[in-house]
Amino acid sequence: VQLQASGGGLVQAGGSLRLSCTASGGTSSTYNMAWFRQAPGKEREFVAAIRAGGGSTYHADSVKGRFAISRHNAKNTVYLQMNSLKPEDTAVYYCAADRPPTAVYSALATETVYDLWGQGTLVTVSS
Repeated sequence: VQLQASGGGLVQAGGSLRLSCTASGGTSSTYNMAWFRQAPGKEREFVAAIRAGGGSTYHADSVKGRFAISRHNAKNTVYLQMNSLKPEDTAVYYCAADRPPTAVYSALATETVYDLWGQGTLVTVSS
């Protein structure tokens, strides 16, 4: 299974983007999925996660109320809707899969839980 992230680009502050992460070569419907991001000169950080069933999500405080993770299992795709973007949201965004899915909710924000990563898509927010 491979993950392909897309949807990044250049947007003005206050604008919106929707990122997509599509699994190929297999299904992602049984995995917990997440988005992480890495800004220039900074460590990679957790953004949002969604459980395999799709009914439970978890967002970092820095994006809560502005970003929303969702999934369409029939399309093997996970989305990150990003609204009210800020310059500090500028980063490379990575999607990741947790296989087999952990049952520990608090672990969803931890990089080491995820064993499959996409290549990243760049989001640049101008002020």
